[in-house]
Amino acid sequence: MPTELPRDIHRIAISTSGGDAPGLNAVIRGVTKAAILKHRWEVVGLLNGLEGLVDTTRTVQLGLEQVRGLLSRGGTVLGAASHGNPFSRSVVKDGQAVVEDLRPLLVKNFRYLGLDALVCIGGEGTMKIAAMLGEMGIPVVGVPKTIDNDLAGTELTFGFHTAVQTAMEALDRLQTTAASHHRVMILELMGRYAGWISLMAGLAGDADIILVPEIPFDMQEVVDTVLRRNRRGASFSIIVVAEGAREKEGDLHVLRHATEGTYANERLGGIGGWLADRIHEQTGLECRSTVLGHIQRGGSPIAFDRILATKFGVKAVGMIAKGRFNHLAVLENGEIVARPFSEVVDREKNVDPDGQTVRYAERLGINFGRLNREVRI
Repeated sequence: MPTELPRDIHRIAISTSGGDAPGLNAVIRGVTKAAILKHRWEVVGLLNGLEGLVDTTRTVQLGLEQVRGLLSRGGTVLGAASHGNPFSRSVVKDGQAVVEDLRPLLVKNFRYLGLDALVCIGGEGTMKIAAMLGEMGIPVVGVPKTIDNDLAGTELTFGFHTAVQTAMEALDRLQTTAASHHRVMILELMGRYAGWISLMAGLAGDADIILVPEIPFDMQEVVDTVLRRNRRGASFSIIVVAEGAREKEGDLHVLRHATEGTYANERLGGIGGWLADRIHEQTGLECRSTVLGHIQRGGSPIAFDRILATKFGVKAVGMIAKGRFNHLAVLENGEIVARPFSEVVDREKNVDPDGQTVRYAERLGINFGRLNREVRI
């Protein structure tokens, strides 16, 4: 049931927060076109996350002309904010650093801009912020976005399939150079604490070893797998490793720790180079590591993500029209439906270590760095 009765809507806003993902502009286009053509609402874009509610000059009017050509464009024309607490800000007063509570300002500026509803596009952190905005009295709906595909409550997030496609193409290229030089090639991929990109890209890209956060790996098993391949006459090996993967009893590889008092997460990375050094030390084989990094975020979305993002945007407008606030649009059994924020906040969707995709990959001989694995289909 709707959280409240439908209200008169005349002017809505859109924000894009968190890391960018292919398909963000497609959502902006979907929301804007559906709002204008179906309901004749005005649409405002908040620049750089929620900065438009902090500084009302950081807004832009969105019309049909402004969203023309956005479907194929990567990134977000509104800009994104992937760090900082939108409810409080450190400022210097009288030579002292103090934290100001911006919540009253956000509500005040929401009203000042004449807004009736807000569409927040982002991942788990953004949905947490959106839920808090709803508690403050701002009518808000959410659209799930992350290349990591780790948001609970939805089968897929837009941007994920494009990231997998990009990683797979990188693996195709690594295959040829690895074969030419008889090397162990390691590709480090994004995903934070979930291994979805690495699992799917590794399976599609013919990897020999896939290391994901959900399955802490045994280093000796990784080394032995490379050596077994070498003894069988395989002149090279391809390893895919998620940035959040870790050795059994080992620690995460962190480039930067989270800053207290912000929504910035710790920055993972470096495991690919570490793994290359370890394998070389124990095998004597030549190893190279490639970090694909933000290439996974950039570029034009593939057809699947363009369509999914567009459907999410249209659904968000429908949710506003029905007064279904404090909900987000999710993909469920092939359909776009509304689910409450409570179903995604503080939850994470992870790879099942015993799930079908992992089991099928193991039957193909792909190693996940675990010992004595009996596989059932």
